[in-house]
Amino acid sequence: MKRVLVSGLVNTETTVRVRKFPIDYYPIDYPFFGVDTAVSGVACNIALALGTLEDDVTLASMTGRDFPAEYIRHELEAAGLSTGHILPSLSQTPSSVVLYDGEGKRQVYCDLKDIQETAYGFEEGICGGMDLVVACNINFSRPLLRLAKAAGKPIATDVHVLSRIDDDFNREFMEYADILFLSDEGIGPDYRGFLRALAGTYGNRILVLGRGGRGAAMYLREDDRIYELPALPVGPVVNTVGAGDALFSAFVHFYAQGLPALEALARAELFASAKIRCSGAAKGFVTGGELEELYRLHGQTLLSRMKIFPD
Repeated sequence: MKRVLVSGLVNTETTVRVRKFPIDYYPIDYPFFGVDTAVSGVACNIALALGTLEDDVTLASMTGRDFPAEYIRHELEAAGLSTGHILPSLSQTPSSVVLYDGEGKRQVYCDLKDIQETAYGFEEGICGGMDLVVACNINFSRPLLRLAKAAGKPIATDVHVLSRIDDDFNREFMEYADILFLSDEGIGPDYRGFLRALAGTYGNRILVLGRGGRGAAMYLREDDRIYELPALPVGPVVNTVGAGDALFSAFVHFYAQGLPALEALARAELFASAKIRCSGAAKGFVTGGELEELYRLHGQTLLSRMKIFPD
């Protein structure tokens, strides 16, 4: 078990199953059992995933003083997470709506309220005793980057959709991250060149590019190579929202446990593949034992399909 500090967004999330994209106009629809509300947000998703894998998680975030905040606290405590570092500092609690169809495509609307203008006020010693600091790319996490670096703690972050290496909003997160994740959604066809340019600019130890249904690519500085693993379905795809958070969570969990990066990524691929059998970004996480069974069944197949650049 590792001690992990996770800092980032927690919000309520309503998922709505739609017939198809684009959505045709009609005044009302009745998607029975197709509308659900739960607690989510990137930091929540990561904390719940790490908790399911039996890490000791401290979750730092902010909410309002409203009913959604009470609901969030109740649900997190029911899941075994402490809410002692979730501060009621906002005017309202952030919320999101996710539309998804039967093919796994989704469209997300995220209302951050005033969280981007509100400081958290981290204690100087908050990183003490932590094995890893996960700083999600939201403004209030920026001071934590410096605290973690000063304390000598490894830092992991996911900047999600990135289209420019010199992205102003994410630059600080990329500069501090030892482990940096991102999606290929904003990148052109030369994604390997983009990864190498990122590595050359920021000097990260590990870079992982989530590629959705095509798997993931990883740059390892110690090898100066890019490795690619395909996606391997382990069941029907219900909703892909939260798949990237699941991939990130499982990778940092297993890498912090001391597994080689490639084995950690293979397990993370299977963890994410299992997660998307369920609708809801904070739902569908398999336990460590269940994941090891999936790895026993599929791990070698996944690793045998790995590609290396340059080979």
